[in-house]
Amino acid sequence: MEVILLERVEKLGQIGDLVNVKPGYARNFLLPQKKALRATAANREVFEQRRVEIEADNLTHKTEAEKVAEKLGDLTVTLIRQASDSGQLYGSVSSRDVAEAVSEAGFSVERRQVVLDRAIKMLGLHPIRVRLHPEVVVSITANVAKTDEEAAIQIERGGAIGQADLEAEEDAAEAALQSAEAALALADDNTAEAEAAEGLVEDDVEKKLQSAATDDEEASDEVADTQE
Repeated sequence: MEVILLERVEKLGQIGDLVNVKPGYARNFLLPQKKALRATAANREVFEQRRVEIEADNLTHKTEAEKVAEKLGDLTVTLIRQASDSGQLYGSVSSRDVAEAVSEAGFSVERRQVVLDRAIKMLGLHPIRVRLHPEVVVSITANVAKTDEEAAIQIERGGAIGQADLEAEEDAAEAALQSAEAALALADDNTAEAEAAEGLVEDDVEKKLQSAATDDEEASDEVADTQE
């Protein structure tokens, strides 16, 4: 089927191009989405009469889309999902889910604008294209995680966090705790040894004082005996 494109269509053509497409593609996508007209003589005449208007409208919409793209380009949306230890989702993330997350972030995006070749079925950071205009496409990031905490870790690491990562973190935390307990125990032992050493010194000093006192008494007795 031959159609007249009313806007740029990726891998197909630009505004005003006459292209041949499969009838199903035209009837199910191009025509209902108002991206094209049947290339009849009457439609060709109408298009040529409105070409300047159509191109001006396209330019206006493109400019608006470019402004949105400047703000949307660094966007990361978080989608919390249940998943197995291997990171496989119990379900999937669809273009509708992404569109809703982007809209919640303050940008008006429809599901058909989210370019997703297949549903997301794994945890992790997934780059996704959003077509704001036929000539303006921006990439955002979908952060799919089990919890907000894991989502934050994935952003920090730049990738998915799996069960192995969680176990490694738990092991590291346990090792750190054991190390701290060992340090405290060693400090206690050192304190006990210091106290014991201090006690021995005090005992030794006391014994020497007692011995000196005894010697003084004996010396005094000897002096007294001599005088007598």
